[in-house]
Amino acid sequence: MPIRQSFGSLPTFAIDPDQFHVLQSALHFRESLLKAINNATVRIYLASLYLEDDEAGREVLTAAYEAKQRNPNLDIAICVDWHRAQRGLIGAEKSAGNAAMYQAFAEKYEHSIPVYGVPVRTREVFGVLHLKGFIIDDTVIYSGASLNNIYLHYQDRYRFDRYHVIEHRELANSMVEFICEGMIAHSAVKNLSQTGLPTTKELKPAIRQFRASLAKASYKVEHQLVDDQHVAVTPLVGIGKRQNLLNQQITVMLASAKEEIILCTPYFNLPKVVLREVKRAMKRCVNVHVIVGDKTANDFYLPPDKPVKAIGGLPYLYEMNLRKFAVFNEKYMTSGRLSIHLWKHDANSYHLKGLWVDHSVMMLTGNNVNPRAWALDLENGLLINDPNKHLEAKFIAEFDNIFQHTQRIASSSELDVLQDYPLKIQKLLKRVIRTRADRLLKRIL
Repeated sequence: MPIRQSFGSLPTFAIDPDQFHVLQSALHFRESLLKAINNATVRIYLASLYLEDDEAGREVLTAAYEAKQRNPNLDIAICVDWHRAQRGLIGAEKSAGNAAMYQAFAEKYEHSIPVYGVPVRTREVFGVLHLKGFIIDDTVIYSGASLNNIYLHYQDRYRFDRYHVIEHRELANSMVEFICEGMIAHSAVKNLSQTGLPTTKELKPAIRQFRASLAKASYKVEHQLVDDQHVAVTPLVGIGKRQNLLNQQITVMLASAKEEIILCTPYFNLPKVVLREVKRAMKRCVNVHVIVGDKTANDFYLPPDKPVKAIGGLPYLYEMNLRKFAVFNEKYMTSGRLSIHLWKHDANSYHLKGLWVDHSVMMLTGNNVNPRAWALDLENGLLINDPNKHLEAKFIAEFDNIFQHTQRIASSSELDVLQDYPLKIQKLLKRVIRTRADRLLKRIL
């Protein structure tokens, strides 16, 4: 496959624009997901980084189990990251993790549901299952969100993501087939609902084989002709730096932009190739909008009154990256060619990702567009080619909703510098920078 196969030459599914829907909130996402699970008649496939042992996670798992008890022939499978499922939260006491919940549910119900642990690497820090998608019958609900209280807005706070619903049998079949044949069928993937699981060390040879197979894997797409009344959608998967079709298409989109780029990322740490293409786009007079969360809307942000932990320095490192980017591109900010938008809404957090080019090509993805996503994690996305702009109004409404809680930064001087941070954070970051640990962190976080 060519290194830069253009999206115009990729195999595609022809989607009716009326069968493509945008959800505007985490709450609406939760309601839609639960409704689809409750109404399922054929299959339920859920793929996410994690399904948490909390109220929202148990609600989703309970809905799936009750659907299975009503209809034992219902085909249900859940895929989560192997490592993430077998540990507690960062900074919390050591525990069996979410796997203990999966096993407890399997013991409680007559008809159990497999929850597959997918080990992308032998250590979590070097790669996780970051592939997303919730396929219920012939509907694909696609979001970068995982499944827990904050992502599903179960309590007071929410983590804002993007949520899209596509009703299309062949697309749903393609995504389920990849989950079954590309992941579940491999000997490295184990059912976490069962006890007596092998250790990661015991699985080491199988995990290496699995990652090698993933590097060659792709969604099977039976090319459909797309007329003027339909939209072209291509599912993409990628892992590692070499021959990563998802990364390649993100790069192609940036390089092909003629008028406007809208780029969303929750952690501002763009790969070098993305930075290069963004700079080239601005040079050829393309307007670039970068939407990123304020540091206080970062997943890892710790309020100043909380004890300082190393993980709490990450939002400040991301802001330092953003400020450096703004300084280097100050002239484009002054001219209006570059617009940086900081998202902040009360105590909620920001997890948006994706790319929209010239109002005609969209990448829906869980890819954070950072070095970790670019080289380590298993990622996927849906490439949407819409030259007739059937979906333009829906995406404009989505971004209007996103921009509702953003502030445009007119100059790099509006972003805090190291001296503005809490003293304990300053000391932490100075130590990180002095030991050059920030270079490593930028590659793996």
